[in-house]
Amino acid sequence: MRPYRCEWCGIDPLYIAYHDHEWGVPVHDDRLLFEFLILEGAQAGLSWLTILKKRENYRQAFSGFDPQQVAVYSTSDVQRLLADAGIVRNRLKIESAIKNAQGVLKIIEAFGSFDAYLWRYVNHQPLQNRWRSLAEVPARTELSDTLSKDLKKRGCNFVGSTICYAFMQAVGMVNDHLVDCFRHEEVKSTRR
Repeated sequence: MRPYRCEWCGIDPLYIAYHDHEWGVPVHDDRLLFEFLILEGAQAGLSWLTILKKRENYRQAFSGFDPQQVAVYSTSDVQRLLADAGIVRNRLKIESAIKNAQGVLKIIEAFGSFDAYLWRYVNHQPLQNRWRSLAEVPARTELSDTLSKDLKKRGCNFVGSTICYAFMQAVGMVNDHLVDCFRHEEVKSTRR
């Protein structure tokens, strides 16, 4: 018998693997946190599956999501990325990745790590939600509003509240697996 999953992941094997192994698992690696920040911004207006299919291309195109390297990208790097069919070729999204790398470096300088900065918003423990249906899961919260405003203040963009909430879900700051999903309890037991 197949385990019950959150229905948003559908039947695509890549989406199912992401749901079953990554989504909602607490992330504390600065590089991976930066990766998710950039990918969530790239996803705006598109499906997450579109971004998952391009994820490896993004890793190659954006120097393995090393914020120090991305932060110093030049106009020629922007042109290179705009010509790269393996990523979403949107100038604003590409330029925001560079701006966000610069913002993340300032955050790391101020807080010691991107991880320390982010996880203080949830008192260093994932928020455990108990949603029974997708209709209950919010697109944004007061907490994502606060994170969004602060990231913008620190020089980031493409970090609206909805993007921030999706980011918080992806990196496990909130556990939004439905309670009937087999991953809800598994993710809940994952600790820092």
